[in-house]
Amino acid sequence: MGVQISRSPFTAIGVAAPILAAPMAGGPSTPELVEAAGRAGGLGFVAAGYKTADALAEQVAAARASGVAFGVNLFAPNPIPITPNEYRAYARLLQPEADRYALDLSAIELREDDDLWNEKVSLLLTDPVPVVSFTFGIPSSQEVAAFRRAGTITVQTVTSAAEARLAAEAGVDVLVVQATAAGGHSGTLTPLQMPAAIPLTELVARVAAVASIPIIGAGGIASSADVAAALHAGATAVSVGTLLLRADESGASETHRTALANPAFDSTVVTRAFTGRPARALRNSFTDRFGESAPAGYPALHHLTGPLRKAAVAAGDPQGAHLWAGTGYRSATAEPLADILGRLSSAL
Repeated sequence: MGVQISRSPFTAIGVAAPILAAPMAGGPSTPELVEAAGRAGGLGFVAAGYKTADALAEQVAAARASGVAFGVNLFAPNPIPITPNEYRAYARLLQPEADRYALDLSAIELREDDDLWNEKVSLLLTDPVPVVSFTFGIPSSQEVAAFRRAGTITVQTVTSAAEARLAAEAGVDVLVVQATAAGGHSGTLTPLQMPAAIPLTELVARVAAVASIPIIGAGGIASSADVAAALHAGATAVSVGTLLLRADESGASETHRTALANPAFDSTVVTRAFTGRPARALRNSFTDRFGESAPAGYPALHHLTGPLRKAAVAAGDPQGAHLWAGTGYRSATAEPLADILGRLSSAL
């Protein structure tokens, strides 16, 4: 008790709790998780990353039908191009790993794309949702203004005070300030560099000093004490992802869930090995073998390693899978999402 909570930027859409369920692309953010977050008084996000526009439309419809407030997270274009020679060299390096699953990586063509950005933006402007968040890149000020005219609250992921200034100049309503302790991909706008390891509370304070819009703290939140610390530092809310991976409503694979609770996995690393973009995962054989040699190159490397990662997950092989996890992964528990969020709110 005793934490002074600033007015949430989402109060107008019925969000009472200062704890949000972070968007987790690739499966964990199921419609059930989004709904459960809303029913617990928070806010869940449909993770649009890697989905087709039609698949996104279906999940938006499901979220809308649930009757709770929700958001949609988009990957804004910020590609990291890779040369064909670098791409093929990494494919050859990975091939012995792929041989275990009878996969031929040389057959996977180099693919650069923008995750269907224009199609998804068009969908969400035609059929507006309460909140849209952006990561990897900042939309144009014209796109941000179009969402505002549609009545949508816009949220931008940033990893530094400099990025916060750029996002504010683009006109977004809210900032997600993501520390390097966060699991999965870093939202950094400069992915050729590994993000600086700054504690969340310090990062929130730095951003609060240069931006006058509401801040959501993200990265390494594992307890109610962490929530209180982020709010004291200047955040109006926090966002949690890793802590929800083992929740009943999560779509995380059994391979991923089991690894999070396995004491053999005793640390996390920020690596480009899986996708060519910095991302924090449980340290395993894959990160040890390929972390140093992986080139920068997103989304090309994401597409290259996708079949290999899926095969490892299907085989129950945690040593070859991308086990996204923030530094607070030991606190992830197998129980209803509402219980997890309720415990995080207990000291507020």
